Amino acid sequence: MSADPTPSGDQTDDVTHHPVVAAQMEHRSANVQLRIADEITAFAGSMRFVYLHAVLFAVWMIWFEQSPWPTLTLVVSLEAIFLSTFVMIGQNRQASFQQAKADHDFTEQELELKTNTDLTRQIHLLTTELHRRLIGGAASPGAGAGPSSP
Repeated sequence: MSADPTPSGDQTDDVTHHPVVAAQMEHRSANVQLRIADEITAFAGSMRFVYLHAVLFAVWMIWFEQSPWPTLTLVVSLEAIFLSTFVMIGQNRQASFQQAKADHDFTEQELELKTNTDLTRQIHLLTTELHRRLIGGAASPGAGAGPSSP
């Protein structure tokens, strides 16, 4: 149950989210570090990131450094370390979200099962009582206590 992002990238306010999604969104918007990580992850996972790096690396290799580009290698290695850290942060966040959603869904399904079981029992009692009153009352007076129930 996700909303289509608006052109600015924000979620629309008129979409009803799963309670876990709403809680996660509220938690993430309240924490500055999480908002920064979300912005970096969103940018690093975009084609703008790829194009920007292709241009920057080409410019660096052509105009700023001689072969074999030792400084560029260092910069790219450090960037890879940080980006892999952001990937792991995103994976941990997703795992936490999935666990919270699964817990919520389990609780809701258990409540639904209990409600359905209670309703089924009530329907059975009402049906048995109707059967006893309608069929049991139509039997001849000397026929006994009425039909046996299962």
